[in-house]
Amino acid sequence: MTQDTVILSIETSCDETAASVVRNGSEILSNVVVSQIESHKRFGGVVPEVASRHHVETITLVIEQALEEAGMTPEGLSAVAVTEGPGLIGALLVGINAAKAFSFAHDLPLIPVHHIAGHIYANQLEEELEFPLVALIVSGGHTELIYMEDHLSFEVIGETRDDAVGEAYDKVARVIGLPYPGGPHVDRLSREGADTFDFPRSYLEQGSYDFSFSGLKSAVINTLHNHRQKGLEVKKEDVAKSFQESAVDVLTKKTMDAVEEYEVKHLLVAGGVAANSGLRQRFESLCRENDVKLSIPKLKFCTDNAAMIGAVAHHLYQKDHFASLDLNGRNFIDIELFV
Repeated sequence: MTQDTVILSIETSCDETAASVVRNGSEILSNVVVSQIESHKRFGGVVPEVASRHHVETITLVIEQALEEAGMTPEGLSAVAVTEGPGLIGALLVGINAAKAFSFAHDLPLIPVHHIAGHIYANQLEEELEFPLVALIVSGGHTELIYMEDHLSFEVIGETRDDAVGEAYDKVARVIGLPYPGGPHVDRLSREGADTFDFPRSYLEQGSYDFSFSGLKSAVINTLHNHRQKGLEVKKEDVAKSFQESAVDVLTKKTMDAVEEYEVKHLLVAGGVAANSGLRQRFESLCRENDVKLSIPKLKFCTDNAAMIGAVAHHLYQKDHFASLDLNGRNFIDIELFV
């Protein structure tokens, strides 16, 4: 009988301070997340220095709460895991230094985890991954298509060439007067509108799985400016609907093409934009039509959390993928070279 692995995981890549205790990569014993959204709202986006200071203020309390809710002491842990990147360097370093201190104080192995891998493995918190599979990661900083033949095997087959889709959502939201974070507000408003603007769909060259959303963002901004200069009424809900239809068309078309080409029967969707109702509904319909298993995490696991880091860490622990105490934060890590 194999021994259980119980891992304390820490995530501070952006503006959530999170800690979790996960057993065997899927059983969540605790999952504590402290959001900074209210602090960043007045700036219209995340301010790295403010994010770092909030992490410093809360990281120790969040770790203590995660252990307490799990009914766990350091002696009962197998390892401590932490996001090493990509993310905001100052924010990452708070979590990394807390993890290194905890690892040293309690003589526990230290496991470095890739943030994107965490989003992918958020799906493992609800069901087993079935290989081979294709994963679409959509968030404020990332838009990537990844093919996986097995656990921890990552092949990037498509990525953004400019704005990530979540970034485009936030910028469009700002232009039409919606508060930060803009994505959820655009999604809600789009349900009341119609696709009257028919914004462009950027599919790039034939056969490419890369994404580009800067042209779509510019089209929205230019259309609004032109209408306002001419004194024409602009319905925010129609702008939101038209923008979302364009983004969803591109994301789903490229993803389903990849599913077909790579002959997979399991599709994962992950990241903050995976919470978008329009995207979820479209994928549910397409996967039903094409007999493809679809996995999208519960809304609470779409945004940054530490349980997803613990899910990856379980497999890294089995491979003895540990870091020394000179572990540093990295703003960019090629996920294909991660393990």
